[in-house]
Amino acid sequence: MSTVDVSRWQFGITTVYHFIFVPLTIGLAPLVAGMQTAWVITGKEHWYRLTKFFGKLFLINFAIGVATGIVQEFQFGMNWSEYSRFVGDVFGAPLAFEALVAFFLESTFLGLWIFGWTRLPKLVHLATIWIVAIAVNASAYFIVAANSFMQHPVGATYNPETGRAELDSIWALLTNNTTLAAFPHVVAGAFLTAATFVVGVAGWFMVRNARSEEPTKLAEARTMWRPVARAGMWVVAVSVVVVAVTGDTQGKIMFDQQPMKMASAESLCHTETDPDFSILTVGTHNNCDSVTHLIEVPYVLSFLAEDKFTGVTLQGVEDLQQSYVEDYGPGNYRPNLFVTYWGFRGMIGLLAGPVLLLLAGLWMTRAGRVPGKRWFSWLCLIAIPTPFLANSAGWVFTEMGRQPWVVVPNLTGDTTIRMTVEQGVSDHAPGTVLFSLAVFTLLYGALAVVWYYLMHRYTVAGPESGPAPSEDDGPEDDGGGGRHRAEPVEPLSFAY
Repeated sequence: MSTVDVSRWQFGITTVYHFIFVPLTIGLAPLVAGMQTAWVITGKEHWYRLTKFFGKLFLINFAIGVATGIVQEFQFGMNWSEYSRFVGDVFGAPLAFEALVAFFLESTFLGLWIFGWTRLPKLVHLATIWIVAIAVNASAYFIVAANSFMQHPVGATYNPETGRAELDSIWALLTNNTTLAAFPHVVAGAFLTAATFVVGVAGWFMVRNARSEEPTKLAEARTMWRPVARAGMWVVAVSVVVVAVTGDTQGKIMFDQQPMKMASAESLCHTETDPDFSILTVGTHNNCDSVTHLIEVPYVLSFLAEDKFTGVTLQGVEDLQQSYVEDYGPGNYRPNLFVTYWGFRGMIGLLAGPVLLLLAGLWMTRAGRVPGKRWFSWLCLIAIPTPFLANSAGWVFTEMGRQPWVVVPNLTGDTTIRMTVEQGVSDHAPGTVLFSLAVFTLLYGALAVVWYYLMHRYTVAGPESGPAPSEDDGPEDDGGGGRHRAEPVEPLSFAY
């Protein structure tokens, strides 16, 4: 393999791996903050126990997500130095904002939340987790803004003397219409992931406890697990709607900004008026004309493109290829049709998991009921990974669909700000990158085992018992003018 191929594999593997943790972190932080808010308002002990329980899982996920995310930014300077040289003046601005938010707000206030349970007043402590929740989502905005510049470069001009893109409007960069469409879609997907996780875990405990003969377990199923499961179900319901609406908005923008991506998502080879939307195809997709559309639905694709059911003409892959050769010179401007086509459908199809869990959960917990059927606990476990996979499929579609571009030319702006993947790679020997790829893959494999072990261990263990701290549990005088905690810190269990 060439340096480009190996570098792409490395960035792809590390990115997909890192993004396993991102949606759960973004979505779970506000949900944990909501649980703690419920405890502060109601004083009910089960909300305190749930806050500590899901907070612990959030911390495990957050820690590994931060560690793997740092690797991402280093790769821009190591494997993609030509890309960094070309757009570093622009691309570095949102990344700098993200670093400030992540390392100052998130890390500082997360530390205060972890160690402040009996050191801070209850409302101040509650504020720390809400600041973390807001900062996590703000951090996501700057990352999406950086990525959106690669999808639709704005706020910059090309300097022919330096051969670089230079930032001329940070406001235009941060208010890129691609960013404004992608951010709510990403956040809604994160909330869907976290809420499905909460419902899945709570549903599993409900069934287990409902089948138990212990009175305390039966009581927990009704008074603790059912309320949090129902709350999570409504978050799932809202998130599914927002994901669908924002996805539709984002798709319409992509039809204008990246018609090749959307034509490839449909394996639409030639320009057609009112083409049908295909649900199932057969063929390698590598040769566009070899694809056979088996199941198609009329009117859908036209509506996705322009909010009209008829009278919509969409350009095909082959016609766009000819047009790009005329505009940008010789080359293959088609993405991998197989990955683009099935990535798009995987992103949509995997939403069936949360939807099925939502419908079954609402029915099984109606009118105060607590489910005790084993099939429901299995559905909870099966549904948990589906939004994770849907998020990953969506990003694979987004990034693979813009190939061969690393910076897609703005069709309505300065088309000189563009770069292909081959132009952006560093001048390394393939063996050098292959070695780092092998090291990262082994290291990330080990981290995956650790992550699963910790998440499984602390999930199965369930919430810890014990009374919630009162206002009197704060620092006390130690007799010598100093202060000490009412309870010891347990660092090996994340201070829980």
